[in-house]
Amino acid sequence: MNSVNRRDFVKTGAAAATAAGFAGCMTAGAGNAKLAFLGGTPIVSKAEAANYKKLFHWPIVNDAMRKANDRVLCAGTMSGWDIADEFEKKFAAWNGTKYASSAPNGTASLIAAFYAVGLGPGDELICPSITYWASCLGAIHLGATVVFADVDPETLTLDPKSFEAHITPRTKAVVPVHVYGQPCDMDPIMAIARKHGIKVVEDVSHAQGGLYKGRKLGTIGDCGAMSLMSSKSFAIGEGGMLVTDDREIYRRVVRWGQYERIRRDFTKEELVRTNNLPFGGVKNRLNQCSAAIGIEQLKKYDAECEVISKAMEYYHDGIKDVKGITKIYPKWENSNKAGWYYSRSLYNPEAFDGVSAETFAKALNCELSQSKYGAGCNFPLHTSNIFDDADIFGNGISPAKRFLPAGVTPKGLTGRLPVAESILPRVIGDPMFKLFEKEHIDRYIEAVHKVAANTGALRDWEKKNLVKS
Repeated sequence: MNSVNRRDFVKTGAAAATAAGFAGCMTAGAGNAKLAFLGGTPIVSKAEAANYKKLFHWPIVNDAMRKANDRVLCAGTMSGWDIADEFEKKFAAWNGTKYASSAPNGTASLIAAFYAVGLGPGDELICPSITYWASCLGAIHLGATVVFADVDPETLTLDPKSFEAHITPRTKAVVPVHVYGQPCDMDPIMAIARKHGIKVVEDVSHAQGGLYKGRKLGTIGDCGAMSLMSSKSFAIGEGGMLVTDDREIYRRVVRWGQYERIRRDFTKEELVRTNNLPFGGVKNRLNQCSAAIGIEQLKKYDAECEVISKAMEYYHDGIKDVKGITKIYPKWENSNKAGWYYSRSLYNPEAFDGVSAETFAKALNCELSQSKYGAGCNFPLHTSNIFDDADIFGNGISPAKRFLPAGVTPKGLTGRLPVAESILPRVIGDPMFKLFEKEHIDRYIEAVHKVAANTGALRDWEKKNLVKS
């Protein structure tokens, strides 16, 4: 193998570790007991690996979903509202809220949520730095500034203390992200928000149906918004959903981009000067093929989550004696991770002879002849200049700081976030099992133990192949 710079190796994070998969494994010798990554025999051969694909296939499609999709296609009502209305009502009932409003994707739902809680020019939105960009980037186009807070090193979710430390007189809203399926600690977050008059928009994109102390995620803050794209736990193909108990928030969501529903939810007197035109200038209509699939998903989603949880708990129970890998899971009663979307574990390099999470993940993939492990997590968003001084519209002005007082910058408001800036090398991905098949999951457990027992050899490989910088 060619030597590479350690900084470049680490910088690739989860994506590169997964993409490289087991392609970098050395050729195995017959009867060789060493790690497959170093030329030994893998636990699962390449021929066997094909039998494992079903463990990870998602979503699980049944005949009811196919028929529901076909009915919409045959009727030519993909752009209608009747099925979307039905889906929203049933989703709201399942989620335990008075209102639900669908959208073509989760990003659209989040932007509508920000508008609905009053975020606008000169306001600030607080967001954890470790999350996907859609959790907050749309706020910039409302004229707001995103201020980032740090995350808890044990859960990767918003740190309530950091949230409060970043509040200014301009803070209008906070977006707690239930990242990787892990619920945020909502009680202190809500207490801080209410104390300062801050609106709370839960991002439930990774945790649909999850519970925090018996309360469904998305029902605790002022509203919840989420993605329902095909890889998410609650998958309908492509779509988004906003849920709330607040009638005015719901009405503002409709006014923002549900133009065909505006006449239904607003009086003629309210529309006399603006007609039924959407204030957001967008059409947030959900494709009804996705809505029809969503209705069918509601019938089986909770049962599927139970199977996923059983599989993931079995896997983690099998590796709990491996010191250096720690499961991230809610510590409160009546709380869970629902679909375990993109689940992560904490990784301690010191417990593995200093071996990086990237190398450890590559070694696991080699043992299993599959690319199911990755290192790291989402990169810290506050390090991107798009949230500070990027000239997005090419007019010489950064929209992220256009309405800030003179001398104040987004980066200055955020400051340093020590956990977010150092956490990537201490995170490793879990295999995202969708079925509970012990005989197959046991091989993953075996792989973790085998790699953990041979980190000395991996350390030697890193010394020879990774150039320190």
